[in-house]
Amino acid sequence: MPQRHSKNNNDLAFFTYEEKRKLGYGTQRERLGKDSIKPFDACCLCLKPLIDPLCCPKGHAFCKECILECLLAQKKDIKRKLAAHEAQKKQEKEEEDEKLMLQKAKELDAFDQQNHGAVPQYHDRSGSQDKNGFHGANSVKVTSFEEEALRNMKAFWLPSATPEATVKVDAPSTNTVCPEGQEKLKLKSLFPISFTEENADQKSKKSVEKSYMCPSCKSTLTNTMSLVAISTCGHVFCKKCSDKFLVKDKVCLECNKPIKERNLVALEKGGTGFAAHDECLEARDFKYLGSGSGLGLVKPAPKT
Repeated sequence: MPQRHSKNNNDLAFFTYEEKRKLGYGTQRERLGKDSIKPFDACCLCLKPLIDPLCCPKGHAFCKECILECLLAQKKDIKRKLAAHEAQKKQEKEEEDEKLMLQKAKELDAFDQQNHGAVPQYHDRSGSQDKNGFHGANSVKVTSFEEEALRNMKAFWLPSATPEATVKVDAPSTNTVCPEGQEKLKLKSLFPISFTEENADQKSKKSVEKSYMCPSCKSTLTNTMSLVAISTCGHVFCKKCSDKFLVKDKVCLECNKPIKERNLVALEKGGTGFAAHDECLEARDFKYLGSGSGLGLVKPAPKT
């Protein structure tokens, strides 16, 4: 039975549309399922259920132990980079001073030769001075310029004279950053949050894991809901109750503490390393064909 020529032609110097489609050429999109999304009550660092949760001003939740270890590691890294930067500055200053000393020595030698006549005076290896200025092959004087040239000689074939690439250490930033949002984060800006657990009557019999509810409307909190935390007391409400009651009444519905609009922090929804947060839970990769090889290399698609 004859086959379609366009789908089975492989003697062309370029790929046909059908061949590109079979190779997966172009932008590949895939909607992520529930198992690929981080739960709202999971730590952004260890991805486990929150233990003594702390939240940053941007709405990222962490375990207390995880975020403290992260900030401490960042401070140690900053301290190490500062020490390396100071050592580099000290070394550069010493090299600059050495160059100035060599320059002064050259100027003194030139001045000495100009003022003591044109007849040079040489010293042989034994230290005896040749007053007549005669020197043989074994008593060649090495000038300071030649010494510097020998010291700075770059020879790739000699292990002792192999050049080394100088690695400059830039001055590091002294600010710790949030591991999730990469914005500046201080320890005092973190605030504790608390979820309201469902009662035994409201909780379904099949569920084994902990489930949380909104203290106002008593609805079960899920990843599909937008959540809002209060930075002063730490209680978590759903977005609907926040817009309907908290913004208007300026009082927490759980503990009756007065709040301000800036105290309402929207919690970030779960995401993964290759999918965004909030509503854009879609993985997208762009596959193009390598030049002349036909091999597909995967690159992240540009954001639109």
